[in-house]
Amino acid sequence: MSVKVSDYILQRLREWGVELVFSYPGDGINGLLAAWGRADNTPRFIQSRHEEMSAFEAVGYAKFSGRVGVCAATSGPGAIHLLNGLYDAKLDHVPVVAIVGQTNRSAMGGSYQQEVDLLSLYKDVASGFCEMVTTPEQLPNVIDRAMRTAYARRTVTAVIVPADVQELDYASPQHEFKMVPSSLGMAPYAPVPAQSEITRAAELLNQGEKVAVLVGQGARGAREQIDQLADTLGAGVAKALLGKDVLPDDLAYVTGSIGLLGTRPSYELMRDCDTLLVVGSSFPYTQFMPEFGQARAVQIDIDPFMIGLRYPFEINLVGDSRETLDRLLPQLKRKKHRSWRKKIEKDTARWWEVMARRAGVEADPINPEYVVHTLDQLLPDHVMLTSDSGSAANWYARHLRMRGSMRGSLSGTLATMGPGVPYAIGAKFAHPERPAIALVGDGAMQMNGLAEMITAAKYWQQWQDPRLIVAVLNNQDLNQVTWEMRAMEGAPQFLPSQAIPDVLYADFARSIGLGGERVEKPSDVEGAWRRALDADRPFVIDFRTDPAVPPIPPHATLDQIEAATGAILKGDSDRAAMVRQGLKAKVQELLPGGRHRGTH
Repeated sequence: MSVKVSDYILQRLREWGVELVFSYPGDGINGLLAAWGRADNTPRFIQSRHEEMSAFEAVGYAKFSGRVGVCAATSGPGAIHLLNGLYDAKLDHVPVVAIVGQTNRSAMGGSYQQEVDLLSLYKDVASGFCEMVTTPEQLPNVIDRAMRTAYARRTVTAVIVPADVQELDYASPQHEFKMVPSSLGMAPYAPVPAQSEITRAAELLNQGEKVAVLVGQGARGAREQIDQLADTLGAGVAKALLGKDVLPDDLAYVTGSIGLLGTRPSYELMRDCDTLLVVGSSFPYTQFMPEFGQARAVQIDIDPFMIGLRYPFEINLVGDSRETLDRLLPQLKRKKHRSWRKKIEKDTARWWEVMARRAGVEADPINPEYVVHTLDQLLPDHVMLTSDSGSAANWYARHLRMRGSMRGSLSGTLATMGPGVPYAIGAKFAHPERPAIALVGDGAMQMNGLAEMITAAKYWQQWQDPRLIVAVLNNQDLNQVTWEMRAMEGAPQFLPSQAIPDVLYADFARSIGLGGERVEKPSDVEGAWRRALDADRPFVIDFRTDPAVPPIPPHATLDQIEAATGAILKGDSDRAAMVRQGLKAKVQELLPGGRHRGTH
């Protein structure tokens, strides 16, 4: 039997070490589906409920495995559905390859059914590499370049294969004019800056008295070096959300997350420092960085395109974080005066006390902060955590303390709704021997999480550790937007857009053979977490939480407080509970144990 183009595509993916392809079938990839049958389902075809979920699962797999995630979809609507997940990958610098079908070449330009100009559609999301295969001799080059570019640039690439081309006999490129042969693989590499630039950076950091460090996901391989640097310079370390798992939170100098969802110690670290080092982060919110001119700053990033962004850095070092820090550390001088470091450690310890007190505030029926704070103490040291966008991300950022070999991620830059559950599924395929927990709002669960639990039901028995826990913070409100309307617009809650139905999420899980429990009292929260962690299958916990618990930012300004007050005066439907919870939560920061530093 001859080898068809579709057969060769799967073969080349196998040669690149691809073990899984997240996909949903359609006639635009019928040739590939037939090839999968001939290849004994290798690489494995992982069937989602929707192409967007396939893309999210590929992103989750890539984030938690460090390998390229691969997704596939049919022509037209299938290719369109992939886009949101692909943009999530692009904006978070995650390597993902999309393989999409297209109508037959003979129909192109004829306004044929499901004909979409995919090269134009994908030219932005897959700007690193996007190509359509029109003749067999383009292979293996197109597959090789898609894989290599995704790895090298940590980005999205796309290969478009018309349906009729999938059925052609494969023919390799020859030693001829206008043929492009190709080869497999890409050796690991770790670029480093010039030694003279490293010396300049060391001199700047040595002159600082109040050093702050901000780390992102690009620093994940440099935990030991950052720990040593922070000790030498007496620095505090804040973490961008995508870098939440770079350092454990049980280190006294780690101030936690930064930004709107961040901690007050991180906010104060940036507000008061005189020197800043940013490692492997493109954290976008300038207002959470030191005032311009306040701090001398150094950035380390492997991507020249992302260097020098967000802040007027004095020195920009292009290089691998671990290798660059290894060369920087011998030139750093140990700070003799440690008062800055002691202040950071004291402020951070007090913050965790405040978080415990906020979690203890009574709510109706359950305080969502209590739900997540309770989980923090029960987390296995090797757990994989995902969070959806929305108010759930606040509690993920502030209450869950990383330790051991824990991993965690969310949609950082796109901040799209809906990746919490598929990320966790992708993580389980990356590490089937580890437990996974997803924190999601009820809006995201209704958007697509419920359907994707069917995917978990389809595959969980193939995982060595069957635990995939989905915690739904069920407050019947699109809560983050509701609070943004109050704080930023001074507008009351608009029920037609914000109120969502109550759904029996746990009942649905049980109906498809999974575990599930609805929790309506604070006294039942810990027991539910323990039962889910002891379960022998995926488990959905439906926590009935109070929408009036405010995600107060660490820098809450008078203007925002006044805007929220204005919403109350305009007749917010939830105004009584909003006032009660807002005051009770904010007062926790004023209790004895530390000096209140104002609202700014």
